[in-house]
Amino acid sequence: MCGITALLLADHNLMASPELHEGLGMLQHRGQASEDAAGIVTCGNKGRLYQIKGNGMVRDVFDQAKLTQLVGSMGVGHVRYPTAGSSSTSEAQPFYVNSPYGIVFAHNGNLVNADEMRTFLDQDAHRHINTESDSELLLNIFANNLQKTGKFRINEEDIFSAIKGIYDVCHGGYACVAMIAGFGIIGFRDPHGIRPVGFAKRESPKGMDYMFASESVVCDGCSFTDFEDLRPGEAVIVNKSGVVTRRNLVPEANFSPCIFEYVYFSRPDSIIDGISVYKCRLAMGEALADQVIKKLGPNHDVDVIIPVPDTSRVAALQTAYKLDILYREGFIKNRYIGRTFIMPGQAMRKKTVRRKFNAMALEFAGKNVLIVDDSIVRGTTSKEIVQMARDAGAKKVYLASCAPAIRYPNVYGIDMPSPKELVAFGKDEDEIAEALGADKVIFQNLEGLVASCQKFNPSITSWDASVFDGKYITGKVDEAYLQHLENLRADGKKGNFEDMQSPETLGLYNFNLQLK
Repeated sequence: MCGITALLLADHNLMASPELHEGLGMLQHRGQASEDAAGIVTCGNKGRLYQIKGNGMVRDVFDQAKLTQLVGSMGVGHVRYPTAGSSSTSEAQPFYVNSPYGIVFAHNGNLVNADEMRTFLDQDAHRHINTESDSELLLNIFANNLQKTGKFRINEEDIFSAIKGIYDVCHGGYACVAMIAGFGIIGFRDPHGIRPVGFAKRESPKGMDYMFASESVVCDGCSFTDFEDLRPGEAVIVNKSGVVTRRNLVPEANFSPCIFEYVYFSRPDSIIDGISVYKCRLAMGEALADQVIKKLGPNHDVDVIIPVPDTSRVAALQTAYKLDILYREGFIKNRYIGRTFIMPGQAMRKKTVRRKFNAMALEFAGKNVLIVDDSIVRGTTSKEIVQMARDAGAKKVYLASCAPAIRYPNVYGIDMPSPKELVAFGKDEDEIAEALGADKVIFQNLEGLVASCQKFNPSITSWDASVFDGKYITGKVDEAYLQHLENLRADGKKGNFEDMQSPETLGLYNFNLQLK
């Protein structure tokens, strides 16, 4: 999962980099692995581009001195953790091609026909691909489509046509932002709207400023207003004069946003596709309470409900309220440790859980505890959490998940691809409880999860819930593809010999490169 943003300021004498940097900081939750990367590319006078990017979290990649090098009133920013491809420095975005017109590109998601696109670019378009990232594929498909115009200068119609060409051949979940040197910024979303992106505006003395971002919270934090989600198959162009042109390029699109955004990834203060993530999680907590009663009975023996910080707090609070059970904070979190299921290896995850959480014995000792988590993926955190509760003196430990059991890989940009790495794979609830060391495990059902989200926007009638039901809405996902993805992404297989031998990739992907 990645975070993307783009900014265009009406005052061409101002620098976009400080607010792009601030925006990436607000999107850092969308990637907290040790192999994260972040980057910003800006455009200054005469279309000159400036770049800072590299491995690490936002605070590691940028400082004041580097930000001052990013000249220009418009730019694109990206924060990532590695999914498809490797985790070398060469994967850091935004990507850039000089021909045609100088295009900068950042992407969140994953293509399911990346090999097909790579072959096309090599054999037909004759464009060199320098990394294993499908983001670079999208960029080059876009560039190739623009190249076909043969024009000295392009216009909005040419750009819309080029994006429509992407929709015609690129299958998967993707939200993209781009910048064309000296022209403006662009945002577009895949025909199913799986991955989120929206845009907002802000009045300034020189006119209107515009920003694209993965989540509304970024625009809120930078004082932008009137945030609008891009519709599935929609593209929005903002030229350097601040003229906005938008078009739905796939009118018949089947809108199916990723439901896991609401369960886990998005910040609770974000609003995505008209749905408050906070309200959604409250509803998940209420629905989970029904499952607790169904599983444990109305005369259950739960003494206290304790959330696993931070994502599950909202839902756990509402579960406790509906069940009329005491709610307590029993786990204290070290906020400087990243999310564990996106850590690059099982051994690292196990070590990290104990460093990340500390159980307060006074909340566990002698009690029957219901621990609420947003989801259970590999089970690394859950197993350690259950054991920590027992070590702190809990008599019984029940574990409740706000999401259904995850039994299938995600192919649209979330790093949990290998079924064998999923604790629920091939197991029923009793077997999962045994694997995690819990007395019982309680999962939300898919109908309850969908209802918790859909009630806030009834116009959305289809969801990408593939990690729960194994249904992939884009097609082109068969057993051969899933096996290929497992081989590519499974623990111990990320990266390759070439990446280990050559930590830096030639040219445009080097850290702290200034493009001239």
